[in-house]
Amino acid sequence: MAELTHLDAQGNARMVDVGGKAITSRSATATAVVSMLPDTLALIRSGAHKKGDVLAVARIAGIQAAKKCSDLIPLCHPLMLNSVKVDFELDDATNQVRISATCSLDGKTGVEMEALTAVSVAALTIYDMCKAVDKGMVIGPICLEEKLGGKSGHYQRAP
Repeated sequence: MAELTHLDAQGNARMVDVGGKAITSRSATATAVVSMLPDTLALIRSGAHKKGDVLAVARIAGIQAAKKCSDLIPLCHPLMLNSVKVDFELDDATNQVRISATCSLDGKTGVEMEALTAVSVAALTIYDMCKAVDKGMVIGPICLEEKLGGKSGHYQRAP
């Protein structure tokens, strides 16, 4: 098992020193699921929500969250992201919105946390916009699907 990189020899929390690492192209994709009532999904699909376009607002929230990840997660490095892409898939069979976010950069550290933060905040935004009609929505699972680049190489979640 790999060691925890955010702990020093005495077990204290620390920000990882990436000063000696090479700049490489890196990307990460994460997903989240929001389960809801069929009528809530239909409202989102129709775009008729009185608060506005739920998915457009959630997309912007996810992008903004990825950009602000280091402000939210204490030991994350501030990153200059090349891109953040947030997409949605509406599934009528399961009454779910599946959220996917891919973040990329050329840098010294990965973007897994940015992708995970993007889908988390997009999911919370969907909840916030729809809670008046469906307080029983469930968020999760949230997970890393794939990451490319860096010392640890390629990771892909097993199906």
